[in-house]
Amino acid sequence: MALAWPQRVELALLAVAFLCGAVAAAALTRTQGSFSGSCPLYGVAALNRSSLALSRPSAPSLCYFVAGASGLLALYCLLLLLFWVYSSCIEDSHRGRTGLRIALAISAIAIFLVLVSACVLRFGTSALCKSIISLNTTISCSEAQKIPWTPPGTGVQFYSNLHNAENSSWVHLVLWCVVLVLQVVQWKFEDTPFRPLERGDPEWSSETDTLVGPRLSHS
Repeated sequence: MALAWPQRVELALLAVAFLCGAVAAAALTRTQGSFSGSCPLYGVAALNRSSLALSRPSAPSLCYFVAGASGLLALYCLLLLLFWVYSSCIEDSHRGRTGLRIALAISAIAIFLVLVSACVLRFGTSALCKSIISLNTTISCSEAQKIPWTPPGTGVQFYSNLHNAENSSWVHLVLWCVVLVLQVVQWKFEDTPFRPLERGDPEWSSETDTLVGPRLSHS
């Protein structure tokens, strides 16, 4: 059974949301790994001779939360895509009111989680960059990637990865908002089911008069 057009658009958006969530989770995990498991968000950098060091990192759980939320939502999008592809090919692909209620609740939770994650990435990266620039060794965070870090191998492409994770999260947020709007539209369609015209309805009388002409009353 073919999917309705709002559902097809929703699945296309979920496919892109899967990619955004996967990119955000992978980029942040790569950055945390380059700092030996320490979370650089909201961290404080220090100057160690001619190299930089992350002197006061944030709790690792902060990065785990952001990466975990993005990764779990990406996994949910992938599983949902596979489910609806299977349902459209094998079974009845109609989603009832109960399914829409669950989808609306999950979309609202997803928007909250992605919004929190995007804000943490935005302000956490900004705080780290301000700490680096205050050392007067560089004028921008992107330039700080060229400065050696202590221990060696730390902070490899840290700003590029954090920037990619943040951008992916904002796109992820927009996609989930559009998905929620589409689900509300489907809810409205489910809320007003089609009812065929019956004798006695005003619309039935007007349609009949148009086709066969008004009936004459017998005195």
